[in-house]
Amino acid sequence: MATVALIGNPNTGKTTLFNSLTDKYAYVGNWTGVTVEKKQGTLKGTDIVIIDLPGVYSLDPLTKDEAVVTNYLMHNHPDMILNVTNASQLKRNLLLTIEVLELGYPVVLVLNMIDDLRRAGYEYDLDILEKTLGCKVTATNARGHQGINKVREETIRYEALHPAQLNLEYPPMIQQAIRQASTALVNDFSFSPQIARWLAIQFMSKNKVIHKFAQEKKLTPLLNQQKYYEAQKFADKIFEVRLQFIEETLESARQPLIGSNQVELTSRIDKVVTNPILGLPIFVLIFFIMFKLSFDWVGTPLSDMLDHFISGPVSSTVDNFLTNLGAIPALRSLIVNGIIAGVGGVLAFIPQIFMLFACISLLEDSGYMARAALVTDRIMQMIGLNGKSFIPLIIGFGCNVTGIMAARTVEQPKERLITTLIMPFMSCSARLPIYSLFVAAFFPRHQALIVLSIYFLGIVIALGMAKFYQILFKVKESSVFVVELPHYHLPRLDIIWHGTWDKGKGFIKKAGTIIFAGTVLIWVLSSFGTSGFVTNSANSFAADLGRILVPVFKPIGLVQWQAISALFTGILAKEVITSSMMVMFHTSSKAFLIASLGQFMTPLTAYALLIFILLYAPCFATLATIKQETGSTKWMLYSVASSLVIAYAVAFIFFQVGQLFFG
Repeated sequence: MATVALIGNPNTGKTTLFNSLTDKYAYVGNWTGVTVEKKQGTLKGTDIVIIDLPGVYSLDPLTKDEAVVTNYLMHNHPDMILNVTNASQLKRNLLLTIEVLELGYPVVLVLNMIDDLRRAGYEYDLDILEKTLGCKVTATNARGHQGINKVREETIRYEALHPAQLNLEYPPMIQQAIRQASTALVNDFSFSPQIARWLAIQFMSKNKVIHKFAQEKKLTPLLNQQKYYEAQKFADKIFEVRLQFIEETLESARQPLIGSNQVELTSRIDKVVTNPILGLPIFVLIFFIMFKLSFDWVGTPLSDMLDHFISGPVSSTVDNFLTNLGAIPALRSLIVNGIIAGVGGVLAFIPQIFMLFACISLLEDSGYMARAALVTDRIMQMIGLNGKSFIPLIIGFGCNVTGIMAARTVEQPKERLITTLIMPFMSCSARLPIYSLFVAAFFPRHQALIVLSIYFLGIVIALGMAKFYQILFKVKESSVFVVELPHYHLPRLDIIWHGTWDKGKGFIKKAGTIIFAGTVLIWVLSSFGTSGFVTNSANSFAADLGRILVPVFKPIGLVQWQAISALFTGILAKEVITSSMMVMFHTSSKAFLIASLGQFMTPLTAYALLIFILLYAPCFATLATIKQETGSTKWMLYSVASSLVIAYAVAFIFFQVGQLFFG
C-alpha cells in the first residue's frame, strides 16, 4: 500500500485538495505525543493512502505540533509528496518546497489557486519550473475543482516519478562543510547520500528537530562543528541562497497575461479595509451588519415562523395525541412541557444561528477574515499578543472548544495559555438563543446593536484579562504573526453552504443530546417537589433552589427564581438556559416566554443578566478542553472560579451604576 504525504503552507487550499482527492477521512485522530489533528484518507478508486500533514511555513518548526511534519518526513518515508502551494504567493511558499525537494523523495509541486494568479495578470511556464526545480509541476484550482484529475493521475503514477534531485550551489565554505558532514553520516551511520546531505543542511540551518535528533543519535561529526557554523552565519547564508534561487526561478518562468486587474482591485480595497484609521471602524460595521441580518432583517422573521410551527401545530398535535392515548399527566407534561418546549424552543433559534454562520463563512470565503486578523493585530500587540491569537478568538465565536484547540498554532507556551484562559469570554454560538430571547423581549428596536455590544464587551474583557495575564506571567517573548492576504473572491454559494453547515451542525447535534438531557433534568426539577409531582413549578425543587440563592443574585438585579435556576443548567451547555426557561414557564412558544419575561424584569436587569451569562462559568465541554490543552486540572478549576468572579463583578457594577441613572 502506497503512502502520499500532503504538505504545504497554511491557507494554500491543502485541505480542500485533500477532500477533493479522497472519498472521506479514513482516520481522524491525534499524532502521537501532540494534540494536532491527524487526517488520513484514501485516493478515490485506489488503495493509495493520503496523509494530510499540518500546514507549516518551514521544516524548522516553531511549535511541538509543527514538528509533526519534520518528524514524519524523517521517519516514515512516504512513497511520494504532494507539495501544495498558493500560486500567487510562490516566493514565500517555495522556501518550504526547497526543503522538501532537498530531502530527495518523489515530489509533485501543486500550484493551487491558479485562478488568483491569472487574475493577478500573469502565470508561470510549468516546463521551466519542472526543469529548474527537478520535479513534476501541475496547476489546480481546488475551490473550482479544476486540475484535480491531473493531480490524481500523477499520484497514481507515483512509481514512475523520479526522486527529486535539487542540489543548490551554496557558498564554497558551506559546500565543503556539507560534504564533510554528509560523508561522515553515510560512512559511519549508514544514511543514504541524499538524506545525509539534507540532515547536514538542516543542522546548519539551526533546525531544532534535527539538532535534537543529532544529539539522540550521537552524530558527533555534526555536533563538533556547531559553533563554527554559527560563527560563520551559515544559516543566514543558506537562506539567502534559497531566496535568490527562488527569485531567479520565478523571474525566468513568469509570463504576463493581458486584461487582468485583480491585484490592482485587491490593493485598492485593502487600502481602505486595512487602513490604520478606517480598518477598525469598518470591522465593527461589518459585524454590525452581520448581526442585523441575523437578528433583524432575516434571522428573526424565520425564527418566529419556526417558533409558531413548533409551539402551535407540533405541540398541540402531540398533546392531543397523548390525551387520546390516555397518557398520564406526568408523561404528557414531560413530552409537551419538557422535551418539546425545551428542545423545540432552542431549535426555533436555528435560523438566526445559521444566518450568523453564513455571514462568517462569506467573510472567510471572500478573503476578508485574514484582513480582520491584520487589523486587530495592532490592538492585540498593545496587550502583548498578536493577530495569531485573534484567529482562535474569532473561531471561539462559533465554539469555545474549537477556539481553544485552534490556539495550538500560537508558538509561545505562555501566550498559548493566555489565549486559552481568555477564550471563554468570547461569546460562542450557544449563547445566541439566550441573546435572541432577551433582546426580543426588552430591546426589540435595537436587537443587533445590543447583541453587538455584548460581543464586544466579551472582547474587551478578554483583552483586559490578557494584559493582566501578560504582566502576571511576565511574558517577554511573543509569537511571530504571519498571515497570507489572499486576493478577494466572489463568494461561492456551495462553499458558504458547506461552511455554514460545518459550523452549525454541532448545534443541531447538541439539541438531540446535551440539550435533550438538560431539558429532562430541568423538567424533573421543576415538576417535582417535596410533595411529589406538582403542576405549579413554583412549588418545585427548582423553585426552592432559586429562592435560596436570590440574596446572592439580588445585587445584580436577579430576584426571579426561574432565571437563577436556569443559570445552573447553563454550565451543562449554554443553550440549555433557554430550554430551561421554556420548561419552567410551561411553554413551547418563544412569543409567550418573551411576554412573560417582560413582567418579571426591567431592561436594566435583563442586560445585567446577559453580561453574567456572557462571562460566567464555561460549559462542561469547554472545561474538558481546557484541561486537555493545558494538561492541568488546576487551570480548569481556575477558569471556573475566575469567570464567576469576573461575571458577578461586571454585572454588579453595571446594575448598580445603572440604577443611579435609571433606578
